[in-house]
Amino acid sequence: MSNTHFPRAHATRRHIIIATTFTWVALLLLHHAATTTMAAGWNGIEPLKSRRADAERILGKPLQNQPGETGTLRFKVAGGTVTLLFVNARFVASKKIQPELEGTVLQIVLQHERATDTADSLGLLKNSDFTREDNNQGTIVFRNLKDGLYYTFVGGRLATSRFSPTAEQLASVQRKG
Repeated sequence: MSNTHFPRAHATRRHIIIATTFTWVALLLLHHAATTTMAAGWNGIEPLKSRRADAERILGKPLQNQPGETGTLRFKVAGGTVTLLFVNARFVASKKIQPELEGTVLQIVLQHERATDTADSLGLLKNSDFTREDNNQGTIVFRNLKDGLYYTFVGGRLATSRFSPTAEQLASVQRKG
């Protein structure tokens, strides 16, 4: 009887060790994912990752077909229009980023038509991650460089949302040397 007791106890300890190890690995992976700064994307399109073909697959045919991988594209979407700006050779050279990023989305600009959102309804007034810039002419911009988010309000209503790479992301793709 004592022979069957020890293998069970040994197996239970082994299961506890495996479960504890798995839990620690999962926590470390979650922590890494939470602390890795990523640019905010929109509708499945991500700055410095998505390309023109991705945008056309997701959004359909652009309003104007501009040739080349780095042309600016505009699309009609529910609630307004979206303009995609792409990394071009000049940007690659001036920011000294990896050349293979040429042709990826640099910025997503969503122009809202008749939006009812306000800075207060979006929680921006109390969010310390955003800095506020008021031009005293009815235009207010909230910027979050950490997440690459910019919101422009005209007359108190949301006019434009911008999704850009973060400063950390741009630094991470710069060429060394």
